[in-house]
Amino acid sequence: MTRLAAASLAGTAIEFYDFFIYGSAAALVFGPLFFPGASPLAATLAAFGTFAVGFLARPLGSIVFGHMGDRHGRRPVLIASLLLTGAATVAVGCVPDYDTIGVAAPVLLTVLRFLQGLGLGGEWGGAVLLTAEHAPARRRALWSSFPQIGPAVGFLLANGVLLALSLALTDAQFRSWGWRVPFWVGGVLAAVGLLLRTRLSETPQFRELARRGERADAPMAEVVRRHWRLLLLTAGGLAVGYAVFYAVTTWSLAYGTERLGIDRTVMLGLIMAAVAVKGALTPLVAHLGDRFGRRPLCLLGSAASALWMFPLVALLHTGRPALMFLGFLGALLAFVLMFAVTGAYLPELYEPRVRCTGAAVGYNLAGVLGGALTPVAATSFSSGEGAPWGVAGYLTAIALFSLGCFALLPETGETRDRLPRAELAGEAAL
Repeated sequence: MTRLAAASLAGTAIEFYDFFIYGSAAALVFGPLFFPGASPLAATLAAFGTFAVGFLARPLGSIVFGHMGDRHGRRPVLIASLLLTGAATVAVGCVPDYDTIGVAAPVLLTVLRFLQGLGLGGEWGGAVLLTAEHAPARRRALWSSFPQIGPAVGFLLANGVLLALSLALTDAQFRSWGWRVPFWVGGVLAAVGLLLRTRLSETPQFRELARRGERADAPMAEVVRRHWRLLLLTAGGLAVGYAVFYAVTTWSLAYGTERLGIDRTVMLGLIMAAVAVKGALTPLVAHLGDRFGRRPLCLLGSAASALWMFPLVALLHTGRPALMFLGFLGALLAFVLMFAVTGAYLPELYEPRVRCTGAAVGYNLAGVLGGALTPVAATSFSSGEGAPWGVAGYLTAIALFSLGCFALLPETGETRDRLPRAELAGEAAL
């Protein structure tokens, strides 16, 4: 389990490094480089628009790779998704800017972002199932939390590289070529991840499904036909986590540097510190999920998010580093209450024959609902003078919506010894 968890964590960290480095670059440099004719606000919105394309691609990627995972195994998904995401990330670092090739520059950027999202859409399902289907029942949330640490590690890697370059280079150097370096580093990390993943074995549950001839012929069609309510509820429940995370890590970075005039190294440092604490606490919270259940923690996390969004905006608007860090930390602690147990909760809700597709599509559809539009909407809501209370209201509304979805989902803890069939969970949800 230690070897499997480490490989899942490493691969997930690398893929999320690729995904996050784009978001940070969109907040810091993509606006003037790829949309130079627009106003600063319009350029930022346009850059975040290309950022959102990755989220729109993720559900499609989860359908494609989920089909592969349910038909051919979890292991091939891990290798294929990492190859696609790594190649697209290196290519982003090679795209000429608008002054060099004109409108083709943002078009290429958008296409490559779509391919990044396509690959990441397959990553999560394969990584969590690799650990969830190997893990002992009483420690499933704990072991399945290691892939959930991957996004925090990937974020720290991505922004650590950006922070180092910001300190080492002048602003002109960073905007000229320095921002490309982290994307090229992604290619090296992807090669390391592939080396780790080629040594992994297939999960026992999939091997048993294949032996019995019980694999689904059309997993996505089966999920839509039999479990569509469960799919929508899981996507709605997890939406707040994406909204909170990207409000902290992407929108606040742009808001702090552009509107409050705070140095980007300070903003990156504050956000990274909060993400590091969140990542370190993930296994502890997952352990609580093994003891007290998955659903109670998800309800608590979404309720805490609803209560914290106005304090978050108020603390951010002060421009004082200590208070901003407190705001970020509170938001990410609410986030981790939900997402620490997601790696166990979603697979337990779906039966093995469609688990890779159902869990992955639900998880990535939540990214569209909560993550794709949050930086764009938040930037629009914060365009006026004064504190951006519209952002707080927007995030609070998403949190309350997710709270309602979690309230309609069942607990899986009491039946987790046998990874309950989806139809039982669906009946409980109804």
